Amino acid sequence: MSRKRLTRRQFVAATAMSSAALITAPYVRGAYAAGKLSIGFWDHWVPGANSASTELVNEWAAKEKVEVTIDYIPSQGNKNLLTIAAEAQAKSGHDIFAMPTWWAHSNAEQLENVADIMGPIIAENGEVNGTAKYLGTVGTKWLGVPACVGSQIKGPCSRIDLMKKHAGIDVQEMYPAGSPPKADNWTLETFLKAAEACHKAGFPFGIGLGETTDNVDTAGAIFLSFGAELVDAKGNLTVKTDAVRQALDFYKKLINFLPPDVAAWDDASNNKWLVSGRGAMIMNPPSAWAVAKRDAPQVAEQCWTHGFPAGPKGRFAPYLPYFWSIWNFSKNKDAAKSLLVHLSKPAAIEKMVVASGGYDLPAYEKLTTLKVWQEEGPPKGTLYHYPNPYKHQTLSIAASPAPPKIAQQIYAQATLTKMCLRYHQGEAMEKTLAWAEGECEGFMRS
Repeated sequence: MSRKRLTRRQFVAATAMSSAALITAPYVRGAYAAGKLSIGFWDHWVPGANSASTELVNEWAAKEKVEVTIDYIPSQGNKNLLTIAAEAQAKSGHDIFAMPTWWAHSNAEQLENVADIMGPIIAENGEVNGTAKYLGTVGTKWLGVPACVGSQIKGPCSRIDLMKKHAGIDVQEMYPAGSPPKADNWTLETFLKAAEACHKAGFPFGIGLGETTDNVDTAGAIFLSFGAELVDAKGNLTVKTDAVRQALDFYKKLINFLPPDVAAWDDASNNKWLVSGRGAMIMNPPSAWAVAKRDAPQVAEQCWTHGFPAGPKGRFAPYLPYFWSIWNFSKNKDAAKSLLVHLSKPAAIEKMVVASGGYDLPAYEKLTTLKVWQEEGPPKGTLYHYPNPYKHQTLSIAASPAPPKIAQQIYAQATLTKMCLRYHQGEAMEKTLAWAEGECEGFMRS
């Protein structure tokens, strides 16, 4: 996620952007207004994953007689975010756009309410998880339909062999494929001891403290497990609390057992750390494991994705959803809603998840036990607990439960990881808290 404000020059550049791949469904004269629909989908990391979305859209387009154009827009260089900003400013662009995490809320006033189709979708697929509701609704208004494509949990991916040898933890026994977790002893205290043991053995956990999303997401889950909030759900400052102090104390200990350069890590660093064979654990969706399958199969066959350690206030895991949103300046809203209903059918969702190799996660409670997560490997079952099938942990996003317009700024400015580094580097606890409180006060005014 971008850490800087978008300039006018960036808006103009984004408007003129033509790098997205274009795929057009066969044209038949449309039954809906204008007979045309344009979509800005996220360009998937997983090779071939876009094909499932294309096939499903073409299937719908042929049946409904609508001409559809799809732009697959990459997130590298924040091209998707620049395009969202440009279209919002121009009030012109795609009918449907795939919006990550905070961006539906950021553009809430310009998005069509899709509550009318969310009712039937939820009735068929099950309830939506709390984080998707938090990011995807304003009151009774739904700002978009939760998209499985791009949605992910950034949970622990552990090396089976290294955790067993150096920390005495059998992650497969703790999170067995096909069975509920046996993770009562998987706590932050156990986690810290394991981090110390693996560090001493020369295989530190790969947890970054930089300003990009992977780093912030891990910090957010750990803070919430202590009940630590910088701003509460009502918008009150809650920085100077015992819970926040406990979270900072925990991180101060943890950083001693991490690689020395973690303050400079970005979202690629932990992936590289795992694939290199030097790390006993990272916090990530299965993308790092997927790369290891290709580039370091001896590493991949020792990887196991599982749940977060529990803290005093529970077990939390970072969930980052995408939404398929409809601009309120769209000229074909009825067709857009019809297509989103089609893409939200269980069979369609399963097709997209399979195409992503199990990377994509539906937000719906009935769709967390698809076969793909049971069968993916090596080792077989390595992704079984990735979608949280037994609801043993609460899905969350860093800086929640603050009102999203405030939380987004806490998240984007990496306030949590900055606090941890300031305190670890020797700043007094109360000075760190005062700094964070000042930052949050500024976010609340902006």
